[in-house]
Amino acid sequence: MTKLSRSSKIVVSKDVVSCDLGGETAMLEMKEGVYYGLNEMGTVIWELIQEPVTVQEVVDHILDEYDVDEETCFNDLIELIEQMEKNKLVDII
Repeated sequence: MTKLSRSSKIVVSKDVVSCDLGGETAMLEMKEGVYYGLNEMGTVIWELIQEPVTVQEVVDHILDEYDVDEETCFNDLIELIEQMEKNKLVDII
C-alpha cells in the first residue's frame, strides 16, 4: 500500500463505475465485480476525486464546507483513501 501524504495525488480508478443514490454513492469495481457504498461525506470526497487531486486539496475543501479540525479531517481522509486503495477503487498517482 502506498504511504500517503498531503501532497499525494488520488483519483478514482478507471475500473470503477458509480452512481448517486440520493446523497449516497454506490460503486462497482468491475474487475472483481464487487459493490461498495459511501455515505454522504464519502460521496463528497468521491466527487472531489473524479479528477486527480492532492490529499491536501480534498482536506482544504472539506474544511471550507464542514466544521471539523484539520488533523481529524486529514486522519479520517487517509483512512478512507487507504480502504479505497485496498479495494481498488482509487489510484495513487
